[in-house]
Amino acid sequence: MNVFWFLPTSGDGRYLASQQQARPVSLDYLQQIAKAVDDLGFAGALLPTGRFCEDAWVYASSLVPHTKRMKFIVAVRPGLTSPALAARMAATFDRISNGRLIINVVTGGSTPDMAADAVHLDHDSRYEVTDEFLHIWRKIVAGETVSYEGDHIKITNGNLFFPPVQKPYPPLFFGGSSDAGHRTAAKHADVYLTWGEPPHQVAEQIKKVRALAEAQGRTVRFGIRLHIIVRETERKAWDAANDLIRYVDDKAIAQAQSMLGQSDAVGQKRMSALHGGSREALEVSPNLWAGVGLVRGGAGTALVGSPEIIAERMREYTELGVDSFIFSGYPHLEEAYRTAELLFPHIDLSEPAADLPVVGSEFRAGYEFSPASSFDPRQK
Repeated sequence: MNVFWFLPTSGDGRYLASQQQARPVSLDYLQQIAKAVDDLGFAGALLPTGRFCEDAWVYASSLVPHTKRMKFIVAVRPGLTSPALAARMAATFDRISNGRLIINVVTGGSTPDMAADAVHLDHDSRYEVTDEFLHIWRKIVAGETVSYEGDHIKITNGNLFFPPVQKPYPPLFFGGSSDAGHRTAAKHADVYLTWGEPPHQVAEQIKKVRALAEAQGRTVRFGIRLHIIVRETERKAWDAANDLIRYVDDKAIAQAQSMLGQSDAVGQKRMSALHGGSREALEVSPNLWAGVGLVRGGAGTALVGSPEIIAERMREYTELGVDSFIFSGYPHLEEAYRTAELLFPHIDLSEPAADLPVVGSEFRAGYEFSPASSFDPRQK
């Protein structure tokens, strides 16, 4: 399994929909999380995109010198940037990171968000732009000189002077739950990402994309994006889940669902349908909890349970074809350690966890203390 983490560039905290113990975005804090990801055995981390986040490319670039092996999943936005400019950005990042870039193709968002970024296209037109964008981007990054005129994009002699490290180009992750999203993913994606839906719904998405890809002579791998709440016991995990939404009231839910309802993204509609804006029956599948989606867009579900149970639920997804998991948890620094310490011993990681020294082990090795003993720092 490839297990990725998440860098919260819009802020972090212990509770949803509350400023209680909230943490603002800072470079120092993101460095702490990135270093944890780098050390603990995660394959890398996703940086979100959108007007409510700090810029993902700038933050990812700033974190490269502080890490050694983690990969950065960074978004390209067809319709916001030209394919040639995006190709140069990707190649440059891949070179300075020595091949540690993964591209996350993000086609759209809510209508107000797209309008705020000067994009005024309907849902299917955005995927038409994405199709043309990726047709050009893939060729340029692979070393071709491209002249192309489509319905939305025209380019003359687009090329790249400084190639990426990864050949033919950094891997393309792609999410999109509509028919247009499925068709575009099947044509271009290396890894198709689904939201954290119940296994039978994930199976439906995989079946559609796999068939479309096979019709074009392509193969696509699959990944899933969700949260994780892992504790030593299942009871502790469910207590932590309920604690995460302790400040979520009906007003917060109504406001969030009103805003999310403005999105024409099929994936968002599917996420919202899992809970219907209600606190009742939030366990939508065994150990799959939709409480996060009450007040958060995008990834709205979490795997909740003991390490053994979550490992088993992950295996259910891998049996469907999923090999990449993009997790997150609140707060992200502590939950990165908790996930690595509790869950990783129970799963087969593509990136082995680091053999970290036990804090104080070099001290304990030479001294023995009884529980009742005291230590006098004046004694040599």
